[in-house]
Amino acid sequence: MAGPSSRILLAVSGGIDSMVMAHLFLESGFKAGIAHCNFNLRGEESDGDEEFVKTFAEKMNVPFFKIRFDTQGFAAEKGISIQMAARDLRYRWFEEVRVENNYDFISLAHNQNDNTETFLINLTRGTGIAGLTGMRPAHKHLIRPLLFATRNAIAAYASENSVPFREDRTNADTKYTRNKIRHRILPVFREINPSFDNTVAETAERLAQVNEIISAFLEPLKERIVTRKDGLTAFRTTDIPRGPYARTILFELFRPYGLSAGQAGELEKLAMGRSGGQLFTGDWRLVKNRNEIIVVPRQESSASYYEVQSAEDLKNIGWVTGAKIFRKDHDFTIPSSEKIASLDSDKIVWPVIIRSPHAGDSFFPLGMKSKKKLSDYFIDRKYSIPEKEKKLVLESAGKIAWIIGDRIDNRFKISGSTRNVLRIEVKD
Repeated sequence: MAGPSSRILLAVSGGIDSMVMAHLFLESGFKAGIAHCNFNLRGEESDGDEEFVKTFAEKMNVPFFKIRFDTQGFAAEKGISIQMAARDLRYRWFEEVRVENNYDFISLAHNQNDNTETFLINLTRGTGIAGLTGMRPAHKHLIRPLLFATRNAIAAYASENSVPFREDRTNADTKYTRNKIRHRILPVFREINPSFDNTVAETAERLAQVNEIISAFLEPLKERIVTRKDGLTAFRTTDIPRGPYARTILFELFRPYGLSAGQAGELEKLAMGRSGGQLFTGDWRLVKNRNEIIVVPRQESSASYYEVQSAEDLKNIGWVTGAKIFRKDHDFTIPSSEKIASLDSDKIVWPVIIRSPHAGDSFFPLGMKSKKKLSDYFIDRKYSIPEKEKKLVLESAGKIAWIIGDRIDNRFKISGSTRNVLRIEVKD
């Protein structure tokens, strides 16, 4: 927790909340710096806020840090709202400034009313119990010292202490969800219950404790059913409790992967269904593979394709750790690792092609004289959909010579008549 000797980075927008926060810290003698984000969303007003905060920092003789963001461009690139883009940009930058300048904490000016609004926003989005636990007064390097205070109390302090601030006219624009809740919905709740904000704060605190109870139940369950392999996370479905609470348990398990409340039923069907089923959740893809659900980053499939002129050129591919052609002698032994291919070099026709498997591809697996479809081979090896998607093949003159990192083709194997060996080694 922050103490008198702590170095505090104050996130100051120029609005009444952050200016009161800055006034309190600086008047109390804390070692502080001021960080300001210009999101370039309000033209001259945004620039005016920046100049206002800069002048205040100079007057108080404290370090001033500023940055300008292309918030709209970032939002369009990521496919998120302007508000979410601004949040992501500022939190990331605040942490960079904190680390680079040796501040202990980042102080944010959220108040009790902000907490109420966030509670209702998360309620409408169906974020589950975790989203209804309210903002934390302190979390890692973030602190919110005004979380106990209402906007009215903050306004009274600003008036009594002549704290300067700037008004943000967008705070009255009800096209934004938060403002719609602030100006249209909350007045009705406060009319029904004048202590509504306190009620929400108390409810959020209780729900935070309930969330800890749920976490205490889920952690040992995760230890039993979650495995990680090749950068992917898999949940074993056979050990997930069935019955009336199964959907809730599944929701809490997969909520960190963007699962919405409305998708919990679909996930339950996926967990009980056959291999090959998929469910898309935000930035993730949930794939059913036998008795597990594999979590895969949701990204556009980028089929790999390389045309390679020589063994030396193979080494220019990042995941190839070695490639050479050498004369086979009587001491030669074939490595047992699937990550190393030893091929009859004289049967290789250059250039070779490295590519993703195509529908209808077939090869002669090492040790077999009959052709086998790659799709059947993958089924026999019990590869999951993500594992199949990661496979590449090395093709020579239209023939598959090697399923890379897996099995070579029998037609390219080292035999008694082999004179030259092409050895290729790839990363795990």
